[in-house]
Amino acid sequence: MAEVKQHNRGKKFAKDFGIYSIGVLGSKLITFIMGPLYSHYVVPSDYGYYDLCLEFCLILVPVVTLQLRDGTFRYLLETQDSKERTRIVSFVYRTLFETASITLIIAFFISLFHPIQYLWYTVALLIIMSFYDVLAQVIRGLGNNKAFVMVGLTASFGIGVFSVIFVVWLKMGVLGIFLANILARILSITVVESWMRTFSRFFRIKVDLKAISKNMIKFCLPLVPVTLCGLLPPLLDRLFLKEIWSLEHAGIYAMAVRLAGIIHSVSIIFYQTWQENAIQQYNSSDRDNFFSKVFNGYIYVLAIVLIGYVFFLKIIFPWLMAEKYQPCLPYLYPIGITWIIIAISNYFLLPYQCAKDTKSVIPSVIILIIVNVGLNSLLVPIWKIWGIIATGTIGYSLVTLYLWLDTRKYFTLHFYPRTLIPIFVILAGLIPFYYSTNHFFDILYLIVAMIIIFVALPTDFHDSILNKIKKVTHKRVTQKDL
Repeated sequence: MAEVKQHNRGKKFAKDFGIYSIGVLGSKLITFIMGPLYSHYVVPSDYGYYDLCLEFCLILVPVVTLQLRDGTFRYLLETQDSKERTRIVSFVYRTLFETASITLIIAFFISLFHPIQYLWYTVALLIIMSFYDVLAQVIRGLGNNKAFVMVGLTASFGIGVFSVIFVVWLKMGVLGIFLANILARILSITVVESWMRTFSRFFRIKVDLKAISKNMIKFCLPLVPVTLCGLLPPLLDRLFLKEIWSLEHAGIYAMAVRLAGIIHSVSIIFYQTWQENAIQQYNSSDRDNFFSKVFNGYIYVLAIVLIGYVFFLKIIFPWLMAEKYQPCLPYLYPIGITWIIIAISNYFLLPYQCAKDTKSVIPSVIILIIVNVGLNSLLVPIWKIWGIIATGTIGYSLVTLYLWLDTRKYFTLHFYPRTLIPIFVILAGLIPFYYSTNHFFDILYLIVAMIIIFVALPTDFHDSILNKIKKVTHKRVTQKDL
C-alpha cells in the first residue's frame, strides 16, 4: 500500500513538473530569443536603463500585491468550498484595485516634483504585472494548471510578437520593449479571463471578508519584507554598476543574467511543482525521506541543465549575439552557478510556507542584504561585474546554509554523499569553459559530464528512467506490429 502511495505521489510530481515545464520553458524560450534580438537593436546603456526600471517593477510588485500571490495560491489550494473561494478571490482583487489606485496617486506626485524618464510606462508595467501575477495564482490555486501554463505562454508569445513590431519594425528601442511587455500581459489577462471567467465567477462586492482577510494578511504580510529583501540584491547590483561604472556595464550584466536565466527557469518549474506537492505531503508519515529524495534529485537536474546549456551557448555565442554584447560570454558560467545556489535556497523556503511560519524567513533575507551591500561596496569598485557575481555567490551560499540549518525544525534532510558528484562536475566544468578554445573539447567534456552524472544517479532514479524508456519502446513496437 505504501509503495502504491509513493508511486502515485511520484507520478503526480512528475506530471505537475511536466505541465509547468511546458509553460515556463515555452515562455523562457521566447524570452531567450528576445535577448539576441534586443542585442541587435538596443545599445547596452539603453538596455541597462530598461533593466533598472524592470528591477524596480519586480521589487514593487510584492508591495502592490501585498504578496497576496502566495497567499492566494496557499488558501485556494486547501479549500474546495465555492463560497470560501469567492471570499478569497474577492478579497484579493479588492485589495489589488486599492493598492493600484494608491500607486497611481504616488506616481502622479512623483512626476510633479521629480520628472523621471519612462515613469508612466514603468508604472503601467508595474500595475499590469501585479494583476497578471495574481490572476495566474488564482487560476493555479483553483487547480487548473493547464490554464496557468496558458497564461505564461500567451504573455510570452505576445512579448515576441510585439517586440518584433515595436523594436524591430518600428525601431522604438527601449520604449518598444516597454510597450511589448505591457501589451503582452494585457493580452494574456484578456484571453485567459475570457476563457476561465475567474473574475466574473468569484468576485463579489458584497461579501463578508473579515475572517479571510485577517488570515490571509497574517500569512502574506511577513512575506512582503522577505520577498522585497530577496529581490533587492539584483536591484542593488545594477545600481552599484550604474553609479560606480556606467549604464553600459549594467546593460552587459543584465544581458548576461537574461541569457543565464534558463537555469532560473528550471528552478521556477521546480518551485511551482514542489510548492504544491510539498504543501500536500507535509504531514505524510515519510515526509523526510520524500523531501530528501526530491532535494538530491533536484541537484542532479540543475547540474545537467547548467553543463548542457552553458557549453551549448558557448559554441553558438559568436553567431547569436551582436558584437557589442559579446563581453557577456565569460560571465555566463559563474552566473549560472549563482542561479543554482539561489534555486537550492528557494527549496528551503517552502517548509516555512507548509508550516505557515513565514515570518521566520526574515533573518535569512537580512543576512543577504547585509552581505550584498557590504561586499558590493568592496568588490564592485575593483572587479566591476566580477565583483557583482562574487557578491551574489557568497551571499546566497550563506543564506542557503542558514536556511538549511534553520529548517531542521520542520523536517530532517538527508544529503546523499553521491550528490557531491554532480557538484564536482559543475566546478570541474569551469576549466574547459574558460581554457578550451576548441569546440571539440567542449563537446567532449559535455558528453563525459552527462555520462558521469547519469551513472551517479541513485538506483531508483535509474530504474524510473529505464522504465520510462521501456514503456515508450514497447508502445512503439506494439503500434508498429499493429
